[in-house]
Amino acid sequence: MRKSKEKGKSHSTRPARTTPPNWLKYTPDEIENLVIELAKRGNPPSMIGLILRDQYGIPLVKQVVGKKITEILEEHNLASQLPEDLYNLLRRAERIRRHLEEHPKDKSSRRGLQLIESKIWRLTKYYRRIGKIPQNWSYRSYRLRIS
Repeated sequence: MRKSKEKGKSHSTRPARTTPPNWLKYTPDEIENLVIELAKRGNPPSMIGLILRDQYGIPLVKQVVGKKITEILEEHNLASQLPEDLYNLLRRAERIRRHLEEHPKDKSSRRGLQLIESKIWRLTKYYRRIGKIPQNWSYRSYRLRIS
């Protein structure tokens, strides 16, 4: 990606443990049920992780259950058809495209749209290769509806 993104180390790091912490009072079944319940309320996987961390005190689902949140959702047919990062990029691109319809001379937004679309193409190639999206899925034919 860009060289400027490689600088800086002021981010949090996850603990190196692979086992659940001793102070955790939830069983793997309870956590899995919480994930399913939060997904049925319409939360994406990243939001589910934040809710579990902030409201329930569960640091990492994978340490306790042994599966990622997206794997749990796929088992129960609650996962979305598009990966979350690709969906968010599509939403951003659609928002910028709408902005450019109203403000056609906004060159910096046009450049931003080009950068976002190149990320979409890279992610699309990757997700086709690993089989997360169908081989015939294309970015141009996909129309996103943002409410």
